[in-house]
Amino acid sequence: MRFTNKVAVITGGGSGIGRDACVKFAQEGSKVVVADFNETTGQETVELIQAEGFEAAFFKCDVGEFEQVEALAQFAEATYGGLDIMFNNAGIAIGAPMLEHTPELYHRVIRINQDGVYYGILAASRVMQKLGNGGVIINTASVMGFLAQQNTFSYNASKAAVVMMSQVAALDLAPYNIRVVGVAPGFAHTNILNPLKERGLENPIAKKHIHGELLQPHQITDTVLFLASDAASGINGTTVKIDDGYTAFK
Repeated sequence: MRFTNKVAVITGGGSGIGRDACVKFAQEGSKVVVADFNETTGQETVELIQAEGFEAAFFKCDVGEFEQVEALAQFAEATYGGLDIMFNNAGIAIGAPMLEHTPELYHRVIRINQDGVYYGILAASRVMQKLGNGGVIINTASVMGFLAQQNTFSYNASKAAVVMMSQVAALDLAPYNIRVVGVAPGFAHTNILNPLKERGLENPIAKKHIHGELLQPHQITDTVLFLASDAASGINGTTVKIDDGYTAFK
């Protein structure tokens, strides 16, 4: 197992990509802190992990509040004695045409997708630096951090920021043996796409991938686990596209 005696914190761990990552990190030997704003779904993830005989704990966290993210990192240290892997995965996807866009919508998206990642990088790196064991921080960006799309101004801006934050943080944290990388998924089959499904847009979006299908969560998390492992020690400051060619032929 790749993560024996490691401690992993995953935000947005109550569903979708986050839940799949929590389960897989546990199966690979990690002690897992499941962080989510939704206590019910977060606890469900913990129960799934514990039912398989692995260790996990839940921490309710609004990633848009730095004090809560800081407390999350400290909880991991206090509960399991360390913090080796931080997966800043929590995010939201809402949009509107530019002329109908509002500052309220903008700040709502930025607060979670951009500020939440910044808070995760800051809080985790402070604990990692204090403990002196290094670590890996993985941030969820998106193909929309590289491509323009109508009606998604705030979302694209937030994900583009994640790409650059990952680069700069990698430079700043390298002296402490902390790697920082990003992942940029295409469109994955998770609840975050429900509004698009309700508008009948699922199939047109799926067809923009090379294989004409939405990605499955495990296709994202398999790469996340690789990036967190020692086998990826040469990958730093990079945002890896997991998009089945979505950006390759646009």
